[in-house]
Amino acid sequence: MEKVMQLSGSTNGDPVAGSQWIEKLQSATDDLKRQMSQIIVGQEVVIEQLLIALFSRGHCILEGVPGLAKTLMISTLSRCLSMSFSRIQFTPDLMPADITGTDVLEENRTTGRREFRFLEGPLFSNVILADEINRTPPKTQA
Repeated sequence: MEKVMQLSGSTNGDPVAGSQWIEKLQSATDDLKRQMSQIIVGQEVVIEQLLIALFSRGHCILEGVPGLAKTLMISTLSRCLSMSFSRIQFTPDLMPADITGTDVLEENRTTGRREFRFLEGPLFSNVILADEINRTPPKTQA
């Protein structure tokens, strides 16, 4: 998969620079849609809405029957943007530490010294798919 171009910089109130920046943003968005449409077929409206949520720094809920490529769509988006992706399968026995991460006691083999090391949970990814949140206990949902 090719990478989408990086957009940065300030227009400093210059209308010409502002319109050029908007054209670059539109071009990058079109490239991203094209890349995703090579993998996700027939879901153009959903891809558009997903990108709106992403660009507005929002969240989105994808609902549908199994087999509509919801997970594939989110993982494809994260790959197209070179972002890390995690999927959390919510179950009745899921604990908060399973999501946030936990401290693990490790022993240094050379010195024999023991230290705690934090293992990051899936919450530390750029793109997170939380699947079947309704199945987890309220304590974990909080």
